[in-house]
Amino acid sequence: MLFALLRRYVLMAVAVPLAAAGARKLSDVVEAKRGPSRGTRLLRKGADTLQGQFGRQKKRRRFAFGR
Repeated sequence: MLFALLRRYVLMAVAVPLAAAGARKLSDVVEAKRGPSRGTRLLRKGADTLQGQFGRQKKRRRFAFGR
């Protein structure tokens, strides 16, 4: 049971942010070579979603007037 908990923690703490960074880097490389496309936009959006859920949280504004 402790091993399963440790494995889950390592997966969330290491593998998911690395996957998000890899997707972002892949998006940059493909976009530089072929230009912007739907695939590169989806890769970047997926990386943002992963980073938002499991990584650093974006700084929230105190008042949402600028939205």
